Amino acid sequence: MESGSIPVEKLSGGVDVQATVESGQTFCWRREDDRMYETVGPSGGSAWYSTVVGGRADHPEVVRVRQRDGVVEWEATTDADSLVIERLRLDDDLPAIFEEIPDDDLLDSAIDAYRGLRIVDDPFFPCLISFICSAQMRVERIHEMQTALAREFGDEVVFDGETYHAYPTPDRLARATEEELRELGLGYRAPYVQRSAELVSSGEATADDVRGLDYREARDEIQAFVGVGDKVADCVLLFSLGYLEAVPLDTWIQTAIGEYYPHCERGSYAATSDAIRSEFGGEYAGYAQTYVFHYLRNRE
Repeated sequence: MESGSIPVEKLSGGVDVQATVESGQTFCWRREDDRMYETVGPSGGSAWYSTVVGGRADHPEVVRVRQRDGVVEWEATTDADSLVIERLRLDDDLPAIFEEIPDDDLLDSAIDAYRGLRIVDDPFFPCLISFICSAQMRVERIHEMQTALAREFGDEVVFDGETYHAYPTPDRLARATEEELRELGLGYRAPYVQRSAELVSSGEATADDVRGLDYREARDEIQAFVGVGDKVADCVLLFSLGYLEAVPLDTWIQTAIGEYYPHCERGSYAATSDAIRSEFGGEYAGYAQTYVFHYLRNRE
Protein backbone atom coordinates (compact mmCIF):
# COMPACT_ATOMS: atom_id res chain seq x y z
CA MET A 1 0.00 0.00 0.00
CA GLU A 2 1.14 3.52 -0.80
CA SER A 3 -0.26 6.65 0.79
CA GLY A 4 0.07 10.38 0.79
CA SER A 5 -1.64 13.65 1.61
CA ILE A 6 -2.27 16.98 -0.08
CA PRO A 7 -2.68 20.04 2.20
CA VAL A 8 -5.94 21.81 1.42
CA GLU A 9 -4.36 25.19 2.18
CA LYS A 10 -2.06 24.71 -0.83
CA LEU A 11 -5.02 24.32 -3.20
CA SER A 12 -6.22 27.57 -4.74
CA GLY A 13 -9.75 27.89 -3.39
CA GLY A 14 -9.57 24.73 -1.28
CA VAL A 15 -11.62 21.62 -1.98
CA ASP A 16 -14.79 19.94 -0.80
CA VAL A 17 -14.27 16.28 -1.65
CA GLN A 18 -17.75 15.21 -0.60
CA ALA A 19 -19.50 17.85 -2.69
CA THR A 20 -17.24 17.06 -5.65
CA VAL A 21 -17.90 13.33 -5.79
CA GLU A 22 -21.52 13.43 -4.58
CA SER A 23 -22.77 16.23 -6.85
CA GLY A 24 -24.07 14.05 -9.67
CA GLN A 25 -21.17 14.72 -12.01
CA THR A 26 -19.25 11.48 -11.48
CA PHE A 27 -20.29 7.88 -10.97
CA CYS A 28 -16.76 6.48 -10.81
CA TRP A 29 -16.37 6.84 -7.04
CA ARG A 30 -17.88 4.70 -4.24
CA ARG A 31 -18.38 5.92 -0.68
CA GLU A 32 -17.00 3.17 1.52
CA ASP A 33 -19.52 3.61 4.34
CA ASP A 34 -22.31 2.94 1.80
CA ARG A 35 -23.96 6.31 2.49
CA MET A 36 -23.48 7.88 -0.94
CA TYR A 37 -26.02 10.70 -1.47
CA GLU A 38 -27.60 10.20 1.98
CA THR A 39 -26.21 13.29 3.67
CA VAL A 40 -24.83 16.68 2.77
CA GLY A 41 -22.25 17.16 5.46
CA PRO A 42 -19.80 19.91 6.40
CA SER A 43 -17.12 20.74 3.88
CA GLY A 44 -15.49 17.55 2.76
CA GLY A 45 -17.05 15.23 5.31
CA SER A 46 -14.54 12.56 6.35
CA ALA A 47 -15.66 9.41 4.52
CA TRP A 48 -13.36 7.37 2.33
CA TYR A 49 -14.19 7.34 -1.38
CA SER A 50 -12.68 4.74 -3.70
CA THR A 51 -12.25 4.34 -7.43
CA VAL A 52 -10.50 1.81 -9.65
CA VAL A 53 -8.42 3.09 -12.54
CA GLY A 54 -6.40 1.57 -15.34
CA GLY A 55 -2.74 1.23 -14.45
CA ARG A 56 0.48 -0.17 -15.84
CA ALA A 57 -0.09 -2.79 -18.53
CA ASP A 58 -3.84 -2.35 -18.05
CA HIS A 59 -3.60 -3.61 -14.47
CA PRO A 60 -6.36 -1.91 -12.46
CA GLU A 61 -5.24 0.23 -9.53
CA VAL A 62 -7.36 1.08 -6.47
CA VAL A 63 -7.32 4.63 -5.10
CA ARG A 64 -9.02 5.73 -1.87
CA VAL A 65 -9.43 9.39 -0.91
CA ARG A 66 -10.81 11.27 2.07
CA GLN A 67 -10.67 14.81 3.42
CA ARG A 68 -9.79 15.24 7.08
CA ASP A 69 -7.96 17.68 9.34
CA GLY A 70 -7.06 20.09 6.56
CA VAL A 71 -5.63 17.54 4.14
CA VAL A 72 -6.79 15.30 1.31
CA GLU A 73 -5.49 11.85 2.28
CA TRP A 74 -5.08 9.03 -0.20
CA GLU A 75 -4.22 5.34 -0.07
CA ALA A 76 -3.62 3.29 -3.20
CA THR A 77 -2.00 0.32 -4.86
CA THR A 78 0.32 2.79 -6.62
CA ASP A 79 1.67 6.31 -6.19
CA ALA A 80 -1.55 8.26 -6.71
CA ASP A 81 -0.64 11.85 -5.86
CA SER A 82 -0.77 13.15 -9.43
CA LEU A 83 -3.79 10.99 -10.24
CA VAL A 84 -5.84 12.44 -7.37
CA ILE A 85 -4.88 15.96 -8.45
CA GLU A 86 -5.91 15.19 -12.03
CA ARG A 87 -9.18 13.37 -11.34
CA LEU A 88 -10.43 15.95 -8.83
CA ARG A 89 -8.95 18.89 -10.77
CA LEU A 90 -7.16 20.09 -7.65
CA ASP A 91 -4.98 22.38 -9.75
CA ASP A 92 -7.94 24.48 -10.94
CA ASP A 93 -7.72 28.05 -9.64
CA LEU A 94 -11.17 28.36 -8.07
CA PRO A 95 -10.94 32.05 -7.05
CA ALA A 96 -9.98 32.97 -10.62
CA ILE A 97 -12.87 30.88 -11.94
CA PHE A 98 -15.32 32.52 -9.53
CA GLU A 99 -14.16 35.93 -10.78
CA GLU A 100 -15.42 34.95 -14.24
CA ILE A 101 -18.83 33.80 -12.95
CA PRO A 102 -21.33 36.67 -12.67
CA ASP A 103 -22.72 37.77 -9.31
CA ASP A 104 -26.38 37.04 -8.71
CA ASP A 105 -28.35 35.70 -5.75
CA LEU A 106 -28.55 32.10 -6.95
CA LEU A 107 -24.93 31.76 -8.02
CA ASP A 108 -23.65 33.50 -4.90
CA SER A 109 -25.74 31.22 -2.66
CA ALA A 110 -24.64 28.06 -4.48
CA ILE A 111 -20.95 28.95 -4.36
CA ASP A 112 -21.13 30.00 -0.70
CA ALA A 113 -22.86 26.72 0.21
CA TYR A 114 -20.40 24.41 -1.54
CA ARG A 115 -17.23 26.43 -1.94
CA GLY A 116 -14.47 23.98 -2.85
CA LEU A 117 -16.63 21.82 -5.13
CA ARG A 118 -14.60 21.05 -8.23
CA ILE A 119 -15.40 19.74 -11.69
CA VAL A 120 -14.08 16.19 -12.07
CA ASP A 121 -11.93 14.82 -14.89
CA ASP A 122 -13.37 11.34 -15.37
CA PRO A 123 -12.19 8.73 -17.88
CA PHE A 124 -14.15 8.99 -21.10
CA PHE A 125 -15.78 5.56 -21.34
CA PRO A 126 -17.25 5.32 -17.80
CA CYS A 127 -18.46 8.90 -18.11
CA LEU A 128 -20.08 8.21 -21.48
CA ILE A 129 -21.90 5.09 -20.30
CA SER A 130 -22.95 6.68 -17.00
CA PHE A 131 -24.69 9.55 -18.72
CA ILE A 132 -26.24 7.33 -21.39
CA CYS A 133 -27.83 5.61 -18.37
CA SER A 134 -28.88 8.93 -16.83
CA ALA A 135 -32.04 9.59 -18.86
CA GLN A 136 -35.00 10.06 -16.50
CA MET A 137 -32.99 8.74 -13.57
CA ARG A 138 -32.08 10.10 -10.16
CA VAL A 139 -28.38 10.28 -9.39
CA GLU A 140 -28.74 7.49 -6.83
CA ARG A 141 -30.08 5.09 -9.48
CA ILE A 142 -27.44 6.07 -12.02
CA HIS A 143 -24.79 5.31 -9.40
CA GLU A 144 -26.40 1.95 -8.60
CA MET A 145 -26.39 1.02 -12.30
CA GLN A 146 -22.69 1.81 -12.70
CA THR A 147 -21.86 -0.12 -9.53
CA ALA A 148 -23.80 -3.10 -10.89
CA LEU A 149 -22.00 -2.92 -14.25
CA ALA A 150 -18.63 -2.91 -12.51
CA ARG A 151 -19.57 -5.76 -10.20
CA GLU A 152 -20.90 -7.90 -13.07
CA PHE A 153 -18.40 -7.17 -15.85
CA GLY A 154 -15.37 -5.47 -14.28
CA ASP A 155 -12.04 -6.97 -13.22
CA GLU A 156 -11.63 -7.68 -9.50
CA VAL A 157 -8.83 -6.07 -7.51
CA VAL A 158 -8.07 -6.95 -3.87
CA PHE A 159 -6.75 -4.07 -1.80
CA ASP A 160 -6.34 -3.89 1.98
CA GLY A 161 -8.40 -7.06 2.35
CA GLU A 162 -11.33 -5.71 0.33
CA THR A 163 -12.44 -6.65 -3.19
CA TYR A 164 -12.97 -3.79 -5.62
CA HIS A 165 -14.26 -3.87 -9.20
CA ALA A 166 -12.89 -1.91 -12.13
CA TYR A 167 -15.30 -0.36 -14.57
CA PRO A 168 -15.90 -2.72 -17.52
CA THR A 169 -13.69 -2.23 -20.55
CA PRO A 170 -15.40 -1.32 -23.82
CA ASP A 171 -14.57 -4.81 -25.15
CA ARG A 172 -16.22 -6.55 -22.21
CA LEU A 173 -19.32 -4.38 -22.22
CA ALA A 174 -19.65 -4.78 -25.99
CA ARG A 175 -19.90 -8.56 -25.46
CA ALA A 176 -22.69 -8.19 -22.90
CA THR A 177 -26.12 -9.10 -24.18
CA GLU A 178 -29.06 -6.75 -24.05
CA GLU A 179 -30.80 -9.21 -21.72
CA GLU A 180 -27.86 -9.20 -19.29
CA LEU A 181 -27.87 -5.40 -19.22
CA ARG A 182 -31.61 -5.22 -18.69
CA GLU A 183 -31.27 -7.61 -15.75
CA LEU A 184 -29.01 -5.01 -14.12
CA GLY A 185 -31.79 -2.43 -14.33
CA LEU A 186 -30.74 -0.53 -17.44
CA GLY A 187 -34.12 -0.98 -19.12
CA TYR A 188 -34.47 0.65 -22.53
CA ARG A 189 -30.95 2.07 -22.16
CA ALA A 190 -29.43 -1.42 -22.49
CA PRO A 191 -29.10 -1.47 -26.31
CA TYR A 192 -27.70 2.08 -26.28
CA VAL A 193 -25.01 1.04 -23.80
CA GLN A 194 -24.16 -2.14 -25.70
CA ARG A 195 -23.95 -0.40 -29.09
CA SER A 196 -21.91 2.54 -27.78
CA ALA A 197 -19.49 0.08 -26.17
CA GLU A 198 -19.17 -1.62 -29.57
CA LEU A 199 -18.35 1.70 -31.23
CA VAL A 200 -15.55 2.42 -28.73
CA SER A 201 -14.25 -1.16 -28.79
CA SER A 202 -14.04 -1.23 -32.58
CA GLY A 203 -12.56 2.25 -32.85
CA GLU A 204 -15.46 3.35 -35.02
CA ALA A 205 -16.12 6.25 -32.63
CA THR A 206 -13.77 7.35 -29.82
CA ALA A 207 -12.96 10.31 -27.60
CA ASP A 208 -10.18 11.25 -30.04
CA ASP A 209 -12.87 12.14 -32.58
CA VAL A 210 -14.01 14.90 -30.23
CA ARG A 211 -10.92 16.24 -28.47
CA GLY A 212 -9.66 19.52 -29.83
CA LEU A 213 -12.86 20.46 -31.65
CA ASP A 214 -14.68 23.71 -31.10
CA TYR A 215 -17.30 23.29 -28.36
CA ARG A 216 -20.34 23.25 -30.65
CA GLU A 217 -18.63 20.90 -33.11
CA ALA A 218 -17.67 18.62 -30.22
CA ARG A 219 -21.26 18.53 -28.96
CA ASP A 220 -22.43 17.47 -32.40
CA GLU A 221 -19.63 14.94 -32.96
CA ILE A 222 -20.11 13.09 -29.68
CA GLN A 223 -23.69 12.35 -30.66
CA ALA A 224 -22.32 9.64 -32.96
CA PHE A 225 -22.64 7.43 -29.87
CA VAL A 226 -25.99 5.71 -29.49
CA GLY A 227 -28.24 7.21 -26.83
CA VAL A 228 -26.34 10.50 -26.74
CA GLY A 229 -28.37 13.65 -27.31
CA ASP A 230 -27.52 17.26 -26.51
CA LYS A 231 -27.77 16.96 -22.72
CA VAL A 232 -25.73 13.77 -22.42
CA ALA A 233 -23.19 15.22 -24.86
CA ASP A 234 -22.78 18.30 -22.67
CA CYS A 235 -22.31 16.11 -19.57
CA VAL A 236 -19.52 14.09 -21.17
CA LEU A 237 -17.85 17.19 -22.59
CA LEU A 238 -17.89 18.89 -19.17
CA PHE A 239 -17.02 16.03 -16.84
CA SER A 240 -14.56 14.10 -18.99
CA LEU A 241 -13.21 16.14 -21.88
CA GLY A 242 -12.51 19.47 -20.21
CA TYR A 243 -15.07 21.66 -21.99
CA LEU A 244 -15.72 23.84 -18.95
CA GLU A 245 -18.13 26.05 -20.91
CA ALA A 246 -20.64 23.21 -21.39
CA VAL A 247 -23.96 23.59 -19.52
CA PRO A 248 -26.11 20.44 -19.54
CA LEU A 249 -29.77 21.43 -19.51
CA ASP A 250 -30.92 18.88 -16.95
CA THR A 251 -34.01 19.08 -14.76
CA TRP A 252 -32.38 21.29 -12.14
CA ILE A 253 -30.95 23.77 -14.62
CA GLN A 254 -34.34 23.95 -16.32
CA THR A 255 -35.76 24.70 -12.85
CA ALA A 256 -33.17 27.46 -12.40
CA ILE A 257 -34.08 28.92 -15.79
CA GLY A 258 -37.78 28.88 -14.91
CA GLU A 259 -37.29 30.48 -11.47
CA TYR A 260 -34.32 32.80 -11.96
CA TYR A 261 -33.51 33.22 -15.67
CA PRO A 262 -36.78 32.99 -17.64
CA HIS A 263 -35.31 35.26 -20.31
CA CYS A 264 -32.89 32.43 -21.17
CA GLU A 265 -35.67 30.08 -22.29
CA ARG A 266 -35.48 30.24 -26.09
CA GLY A 267 -37.59 27.27 -27.15
CA SER A 268 -34.79 24.93 -28.28
CA TYR A 269 -31.91 23.19 -26.56
CA ALA A 270 -29.25 24.95 -28.66
CA ALA A 271 -30.62 28.45 -28.22
CA THR A 272 -31.43 28.03 -24.52
CA SER A 273 -28.00 26.50 -23.93
CA ASP A 274 -26.31 29.47 -25.58
CA ALA A 275 -28.34 31.90 -23.46
CA ILE A 276 -27.73 30.26 -20.09
CA ARG A 277 -24.08 29.69 -20.92
CA SER A 278 -23.74 33.43 -21.52
CA GLU A 279 -25.69 34.15 -18.30
CA PHE A 280 -23.25 31.93 -16.38
CA GLY A 281 -20.18 33.69 -17.74
CA GLY A 282 -19.17 31.71 -20.80
CA GLU A 283 -15.76 30.10 -20.37
CA TYR A 284 -16.46 28.58 -16.92
CA ALA A 285 -20.24 28.29 -17.23
CA GLY A 286 -20.00 24.56 -16.52
CA TYR A 287 -18.63 25.33 -13.07
CA ALA A 288 -21.62 27.60 -12.40
CA GLN A 289 -23.94 24.85 -13.67
CA THR A 290 -22.49 22.25 -11.32
CA TYR A 291 -22.75 24.49 -8.27
CA VAL A 292 -26.36 25.37 -9.14
CA PHE A 293 -27.27 21.72 -9.79
CA HIS A 294 -25.89 20.59 -6.43
CA TYR A 295 -27.39 23.54 -4.56
CA LEU A 296 -30.90 23.21 -5.97
CA ARG A 297 -30.92 19.42 -5.64
CA ASN A 298 -30.15 19.69 -1.92
CA ARG A 299 -32.20 22.78 -1.21
CA GLU A 300 -34.66 22.36 1.66
